[in-house]
Amino acid sequence: IRCYGRDELIHVASILLHKPVKGKNFAVITHAGGPAVMLTDTLTKNGLEVPQINNPKKDELLAQLYDGSSVNNPIDFLATGTADQLEKIIEYCDTYFDEIDAMVVIFGSPGLSEVYDAYDVIDKAIKNSSKPVFPVLPSVVNVKNEIEDFIGKGNIAFTDEVNFGNALAKVYGTGLKPDKDNVAKLPQIKQIRQIISNALPGYLSPEKTRKILTLSDIPFVKQWTVSNIDEMHTLAQTLPYPVVQKVVGPVHKSDSGGVILDVKSPEACLENFKNLMRIKGSTGVLIQPMLSGTELFAGAKREGNFPPVILAGLGGIFVEVLKDIRTAMAPLSPENALEMILKLKATPVLKGIRGQKGVDLEAFAKILSNLSALTLAVPEIQEMDINPLLADEKQVVAVDARIRIKKQV
Repeated sequence: IRCYGRDELIHVASILLHKPVKGKNFAVITHAGGPAVMLTDTLTKNGLEVPQINNPKKDELLAQLYDGSSVNNPIDFLATGTADQLEKIIEYCDTYFDEIDAMVVIFGSPGLSEVYDAYDVIDKAIKNSSKPVFPVLPSVVNVKNEIEDFIGKGNIAFTDEVNFGNALAKVYGTGLKPDKDNVAKLPQIKQIRQIISNALPGYLSPEKTRKILTLSDIPFVKQWTVSNIDEMHTLAQTLPYPVVQKVVGPVHKSDSGGVILDVKSPEACLENFKNLMRIKGSTGVLIQPMLSGTELFAGAKREGNFPPVILAGLGGIFVEVLKDIRTAMAPLSPENALEMILKLKATPVLKGIRGQKGVDLEAFAKILSNLSALTLAVPEIQEMDINPLLADEKQVVAVDARIRIKKQV
């Protein structure tokens, strides 16, 4: 879970200290409609649900509340609601309402009377309910003493419903649950390990990278690497034109002018080779057939002792421009990967829109799952980019990739 500030970090850590939520459906329990609506909006916009309650016990609970209360969800028991009524609502959500996975209780006070009894109810519910109960206590001035007492009993008090909702979505909004029984296996792991063992630390050569990905069942476009003019002259006569030529050496090929598209003749190929070899840091030129399709991105990164993080999104220059990237921690099954892909903002484009054909999303998901298996099986891999993958409705093929390894001490 990536946090971008101390406040967000504290919210996420505090949520993780509560009982784990087993689903996406939350009951919002409140005596103040405004904060409940704000929290509901925050949760639903972030992939969580505040479902309407249609349980047979609904009317039974409503009969125990004051006139004007609502148990549709959010459950609003009015500003005049009592601690006993709050206790009943939590009891029904915990015991009878199977459509609810967890509860958020928003309880403040104008400071006209003490609310120790309500906070004691919440304290008891947090400790004894089978479902998680999260307290949002916004009246940090009016009932300062009651909140301090509540915290003194070992509880955490969230003060802002929107900040809480965003953090809750960070923890539970992804929906990705590792399916370890269905993760990809690597039958060619011995060959992969041999390549890694013989390689030097740093970025692998294009040929080693292509071979590792191919052995990991990640389709890679056919390619040739040449390092001198004689090799280029011989190869140029047999290439399946049009082709693409890319400089080998510089990490950012496009930025250095090291990518030439739609090369249609041996003469142009030879001239381009000479120009590409003049680029600073160039060690060779990579040649591939010229393909077309939607550009996708797949990647992996390892930080410290945590499992690798798998990344997916639109490829090419759009990775940095649009930043439409989704992440998940390995292991990643094809089903997990597909769920991850479908959370991209670009999903409508990938599915096909306005007469345009979509891409093979299941093939993309399989590649992400295989990438996950590779990074777990080869801990030397510190980072990997496959950019772009060219995709259409029939296939997804890697066109360019880089792998950086770090030898274990």
